[in-house]
Amino acid sequence: MPSSGSLIEIEGSNIIEDINEIMSSLRVNCIPFFLSLYLSTITIHDSQNSHQQKRQKQEDSGRMASIATTCSSGLILRRKESTTNAGSMLQFNGLRAIESNQIAASSGFNPSWSASTSASKSRPIKAMASAPKRETDPKKRVVITGMGVVSVFGNDVDTFYDKLLEGQSGITIIDRFDSSTFTTRFAGQIRDFSSVGYIDGKNDRRLDDCWRYCLVAGKKALEDANLGPEILKSMDKTKIGVLVGSGMGGLSAFSTGVESLIQKGFKKISPFFIPYSITNMGSALLAIDTGLMGPNYSISTACATANYCFFSAANHIRRGDADIMVAGGTEAAINATGVGGFIACRALSQRNDEPHRASRPWDQNRDGFVIGEGSGVLIMESLEHATKRGANILGEYLGGGITCDAHHMTDPRKDGLGVSSCITKCLEDSGVSPEEVNYVNCHATSTLAGDLAEVNAIKKVFKDTSEIKMNGTKSMIGHGLGAAGGLEAIACIKAINTGWLHPTINQDNLEPLVDIDTVPNVKKQHEVNVAISNSFGFGGHNSVVAFAPFKP
Repeated sequence: MPSSGSLIEIEGSNIIEDINEIMSSLRVNCIPFFLSLYLSTITIHDSQNSHQQKRQKQEDSGRMASIATTCSSGLILRRKESTTNAGSMLQFNGLRAIESNQIAASSGFNPSWSASTSASKSRPIKAMASAPKRETDPKKRVVITGMGVVSVFGNDVDTFYDKLLEGQSGITIIDRFDSSTFTTRFAGQIRDFSSVGYIDGKNDRRLDDCWRYCLVAGKKALEDANLGPEILKSMDKTKIGVLVGSGMGGLSAFSTGVESLIQKGFKKISPFFIPYSITNMGSALLAIDTGLMGPNYSISTACATANYCFFSAANHIRRGDADIMVAGGTEAAINATGVGGFIACRALSQRNDEPHRASRPWDQNRDGFVIGEGSGVLIMESLEHATKRGANILGEYLGGGITCDAHHMTDPRKDGLGVSSCITKCLEDSGVSPEEVNYVNCHATSTLAGDLAEVNAIKKVFKDTSEIKMNGTKSMIGHGLGAAGGLEAIACIKAINTGWLHPTINQDNLEPLVDIDTVPNVKKQHEVNVAISNSFGFGGHNSVVAFAPFKP
């Protein structure tokens, strides 16, 4: 018997047999989960008479059978809070789940927490049998009221998307540094960038490009949302936050600082070396310039960064921490350190003779990704606040999901399990069924393993893909790393507003396993019902966010 202070009390000799009987009939191997759930929610007292015990046993068996049936459909399970508030809420997302160590220990179990990622030891995530209702509370509904971009196609959102619709490539030979000895000599390099009107001249000369891009995109997004300096003066700035992340941070500032140390000694290191190198500085500088005093930090999850920022920003709004969040990603890694580093990882395409054709997601002749740069920022706002100030609503953020492959530093899981579970979590958070999604803006980096792993994951979640169209923005602008999700979120919102999907260019010889419409080479008209945008990063970081047309 447990001690008097234990979270659970139990008597009875047939509990294991009852559970085994139920599990055997369902052929589901999740006994540890159900046993811990059963033990954490039932108290059987020895003071009960035999009639009460018999009736209790029948009721409990019925409850267990009902829960087991729900589990087999792939829905989330949550136990009701007991009158003693014992234990914590459990969730089941299609993977094995067990109760906390405290509950497991008290029930006599000592589960193994192996980090194995082999497919044979993990059950695939099932799409939801039915979706919960979408959020209806205007305080918790999150809408998009502004967008700002810095890209290889310029700093204007409409121009950016027009170029994408035309199928233009922004990939060119690098001229920012001498790349003549590099095995990859091209990139999605931004040219003729101007910060006039957004950054004062003195700071502009000091800043790393990563933060210049962030400041311009962020301020343009605020302008687009009708939140210019004069309007902001009359608003509660403690309820407006900034969450703009970067995968690499101020890489040029870092490289320059290291060179100074090696060549001239520590006394010649710039005092801006550390501040302009660290990844949180984009959010900080944007707040300093605008006076925004709400939640402010940066997330760095490699190429999944911007989506993580959207996910977290929306949660700040839903919790009431902020009315408005300025969120997205920024990156400027096209320098000798960045390009050389990715060459060392053997990640980049080497199609130097035709750079504009190098980024070719899902094509059989792809040979790696093309590095890009820029910044994409959204203004995310509670529907209640946006309505009160008469904001122009561009679309709605429905929800997001984040997971980890727990597999390898740079390679994705071949079975796509980490990604499929991430998509499922996004749909659950969004209150969306798989059947409602008809557009996927894919991560689609043009890598051999990554492209197919993503398609496999999509097929796991969306059993019928006949109505789905997917495309790869990176085929034209390259891989923006931490900024990628921000740039692609803008592409999603523009697709929703225009009714047109941009093409995936350089689709010459599609992989036979890719049987979903990739919008090859030419734009397509398509009314978006629900769009999801995928971003995955080194380290196995997965992120998916969902957008939809705004409906009051």
